Amino acid sequence: MEFLVHIEIEWPPGNDPKLKDEIFAAELLQGQKLAREGKLKRLWRIPGRWANWTLYEVADATELHACLTSLPLYPWMNIQVHALAEHPNDPRSLGL
Repeated sequence: MEFLVHIEIEWPPGNDPKLKDEIFAAELLQGQKLAREGKLKRLWRIPGRWANWTLYEVADATELHACLTSLPLYPWMNIQVHALAEHPNDPRSLGL
């Protein structure tokens, strides 16, 4: 299944900068691991915001939940998930 996921990071302004650096380094590694496993397919930054859209391809919502909760920044994420289904007019499936 494919899921389009919108993530907004809500990092508390008073948090320790060293903790932030450590968590971001771990986040980078975990995101790359999910990509190498073929679960995280695409990642887009939203300019001017601490937010992104990601495309996941996983077996089901339970596997997606495991992916998202494995991210070190998960405790500071506001997440919206959109399940996707194929559209008969999708240019890719039409070979366009």
